Order: sequence, then structure tokens, then C-alpha cells
Amino acid sequence: MTTTDQRESAERWFLERGLPYVLRPGALVRRVWLRSAPALAAFGVMMLFSIIVVAVTGKHTIDIDGSPTRAEWFALAVVIVVVPVASVAGWLVSRTSDARLRAATVVVSLVLAVLGAIFGGPSPRFLADAIAEAVVIAAILLCTATGIGAVSGWAVRIMLTNLASIGDLFVRALPVLLLTMLVFFNGPAWKMAATVTRGRLWLALLFLVLIAASFLLSGTLGQVRPILAPEAKRPEHAQMLVGTPFEHLPDRPRRKPLSKAERINVVFVLALSQFVRVLTVALSTGLIFLVFGLILISPDLLIELTGQGRFDGEILTMTLPIPQALIQMVMFLTALTFMYLAARAVGDKEYRAQYLDPLVEELLLTLVARDRYRTATAT
Repeated sequence: MTTTDQRESAERWFLERGLPYVLRPGALVRRVWLRSAPALAAFGVMMLFSIIVVAVTGKHTIDIDGSPTRAEWFALAVVIVVVPVASVAGWLVSRTSDARLRAATVVVSLVLAVLGAIFGGPSPRFLADAIAEAVVIAAILLCTATGIGAVSGWAVRIMLTNLASIGDLFVRALPVLLLTMLVFFNGPAWKMAATVTRGRLWLALLFLVLIAASFLLSGTLGQVRPILAPEAKRPEHAQMLVGTPFEHLPDRPRRKPLSKAERINVVFVLALSQFVRVLTVALSTGLIFLVFGLILISPDLLIELTGQGRFDGEILTMTLPIPQALIQMVMFLTALTFMYLAARAVGDKEYRAQYLDPLVEELLLTLVARDRYRTATAT
């Protein structure tokens, strides 16, 4: 590649598609701070909200038992909006390639992290909060330098893209939605949700998710294996690169075999796209059940279903005025929905034609670009 700008443009093209291991060795560790700016911006927004919550409520943790006060209602509102606002902040920073703007974002985010350790955080102890925030910042930099951040950012963009087609996916999820509705009104299921510990529930959900993930991975391997072979490259694939940084780069007639890291990266990205798409619908279904339960489940009905009257529950170490049994029932139904949709995605030809085949075409484009990138940077 003739200029630094061309090289960085090509590298950014691969990173935006979640394929960091296609890059030449050393490319991932260049400009780590600037490339980490979107994640640091999101973290800075969370620290800002933490400072605001502590300033308004006077508490370093959210513990609402009974009817919320005005300050606690404010804290609940913050909990609802903090993730969307942080995500928007990270997305806006990721849209710019201005090095100065990204550097300014990094500085402001680090300042907010320091202020968060002093005036916010999960505890009143400055040292504990400072260590925790330093660990988070180090993890962000490490993920960026190893390529995990690029894959994670790509997965988030895929999830946001899936929201546009969520209506069609909901139609496919209707059979399991009707089935889980029967589970929702099942008394023994409610008693299980009320008595099982959160640790055991997480283990059960992990077991179900691993089974579903194995379905998706096996189906993905069957689709991707033929196009990874060197002989799968065809001359007409060059037309797919028009308008990309690789349009005028030299090509090679036969694809150089992918390294083990590249193969894992390609298969993982394609499987993760299916995982994220199914997870988006499952989480949306779980949200429907949560709202439905908050509307329907009264204190008397909760006692009738569970035999106990605990009307608060824990979410991410926060105590909220939501019944613990309802939270755990929603978690269980979400896992069931995810498992059903994963099995459906593997065997449904219409689903594969609509969602998986376009991803395979995108992968073909990426592999042709990879050949040109490797040829141009061979020296």
C-alpha cells in the first residue's frame, strides 16, 4: 500500500467487519488509544451517570425496598437510559476518523473516570473504585489490542441492524411465544422460579445456551467450509470490491490458504451473527413477558403462584421493586425462546436464504479483499 492513509483505511474496513485477524501482525496494536475511544466514551458516560445518581440519592448503590421515593424513581430512570445513552455516545465517536476529536474524547473519558472514582462508583471508598475503573480501562485497551473489541463492536452493529427486521423474526417466534405463555401461567414453574437460587439458575441457562450455540455453530460450519477453500475463488468476485479501499489493488489468481487464526475468526464472526440475531429476538420476547408480568401479577396472585410474598428482586446487584420470581421466570422463558429459535435457524431454509446467504456473500467479499490486502502488504 502506497500511503499510510490507504493502509489505515483498509485496516479499518476489516475491523468494521469484525475480522481483526486478517490484518498483518502489529496492525492491532497501532493507535490503540484512538481506536479505544468509542468504548472509553461509553464508559465515561456511565461514570457521569454514576456521579449524578450519587449526588441526587446520596447512595452508592441502588437498593429500593417497597415504594420508591422521588430520588429512587430518578435512579430507576437513570438505570433505564444509561445504556442507550452510553451506546449512542460510543456510536457517535466510532463514526468519526478525526484523530484530534478521538484524542479529546479519550482525555474527557479518563477525566470522568477519575471524577467517578471520587464522587460516584459502587462504594464510598476511593481506592476500591479507582482500582475497579483502572481494571475496566485496561480491559478496554486489551480488547482493542487483541481484536476482541472489533468483534464486539461489529456484534453490536449487527444487533442494531437486526432491530429493523425484528417484526419478521417475531412472526417466526410466535409458536414458541404461545408455548412459553402456557409456562408463564404454570404454578410449579413459578414455585421453581421463586425457590431456585440465582447461581443455579445461571448454570441452567448456560446449559441451554450452550446447546443452542452448538446448533448454530454446526449449521455455520456446513455453510462456510466450501467458501474457505482456495479453489472457491472466482474471477467475477473482483467486481464485488468496486467502491472499497481494495478496488485498485493487485490481486492473485488463487487464494492463499487462511491461517488457523483467520479461519477461527471467519467462522466465529459468521456464527456470532446468527447468535446475536437470535438473541435479539429472545431478549425482546423476554422484555414482553416482563412488562406483561408487571401488569398482571398482583401481590395476591404472586402469593398464590409462589407461596411467598417477596415483591422486590435483584438485577445486576441492584435491588428493584420487581418480584424476584418474575425476574427469574422471565430469564427462564428467554432462554427457552433462544433455544427454539436457534434450532429453527439451523433447519429453516427460508430463514437461511433471507439472513444467512447474504452474510455468506459478504464473507466472500471479505475474503477477496483479504487476498488483495495480503498481496499489497507482502513486503
